[in-house]
Amino acid sequence: MSDLVTLTDIERAAERLEGVTVRTPLVPYPPAGRELFVKPESLQPIGAFKLRGAYTAVTALSEDDRAHGVITHSSGNHAQALAYAARAVHVPAVVVMPRTAPAVKVESCRALGAEIVFVEPTMEARRAMADRLAAAHGYALIPPFDHPQVIAGQGTVGLEIVADAPEVDVVLAPVGGGGLLSGVATAVKSLRPETAVFGVQPELSAHARESLRLGRPVEWPAAETSRTIADALRVQGLGRLPFAHLSEYADGIITVTEEEIRKTMRLLLLSARLVAEPAGAVATAAYLFHRARLPAARTYVAVLSGGNVDPALLAETVG
Repeated sequence: MSDLVTLTDIERAAERLEGVTVRTPLVPYPPAGRELFVKPESLQPIGAFKLRGAYTAVTALSEDDRAHGVITHSSGNHAQALAYAARAVHVPAVVVMPRTAPAVKVESCRALGAEIVFVEPTMEARRAMADRLAAAHGYALIPPFDHPQVIAGQGTVGLEIVADAPEVDVVLAPVGGGGLLSGVATAVKSLRPETAVFGVQPELSAHARESLRLGRPVEWPAAETSRTIADALRVQGLGRLPFAHLSEYADGIITVTEEEIRKTMRLLLLSARLVAEPAGAVATAAYLFHRARLPAARTYVAVLSGGNVDPALLAETVG
């Protein structure tokens, strides 16, 4: 497809992000020896990979386009990322968040100076409010995943993986709306076509697996996706652009259970000293509990997408 993000787009995004985002390392997961490496995007300034895409998209806007401010809709991490990016370039930010968003993410957005508008926890409500406010006030809308600059920014995760592990065999990344997996798969497959790239999502929010199986985008009701502990992956469906990218580049989708997510959060903390929010743990969970469904390999890399976990949930999970 002509509108797919390219390796050149991702390399340009990397230039924009120089000195802004952390070039996160590949951390060995000790019990696996040197077979599994975890890329902790929890080390980013806002605690998640989303800063890569948000900052790329905001800085790609013209001065006129961002003069009135920027707006997005998000369950938390992209909202924080947009607030951070907007503050960095001195423009106001408005974030539309579901009323069920974790308090730790809401407070982070407030601390970064964003105006918060709460809506019901459905994608329809989020999109409708963001569209309405953008039209009324002239805000530049930067959606959380269905945007070429956002995908290009997230793709810099893949650039770094291949640079640091040039013989990587399998890459695992969470998938909700699909922006991260789209960018990572595009970068990895462009640089190393033989590497397998898999998305990972909770069984309770497995719309991406169903979409790729059926060959068309499928949406799940909010009442179903809201059941997962992985709040950042309670997305009802893939975006149009992510679906096109995943259809082209992804090797498949692995699903994990709620108990596997919780166990992996605990194991990452105790074995690798890495804090993962539930969504951040799913890629590692796929390796730990479903390796038989993955290609045999010498080197696996799992993207730990974020560490913005409610302290009470973390204590409950680890205790």
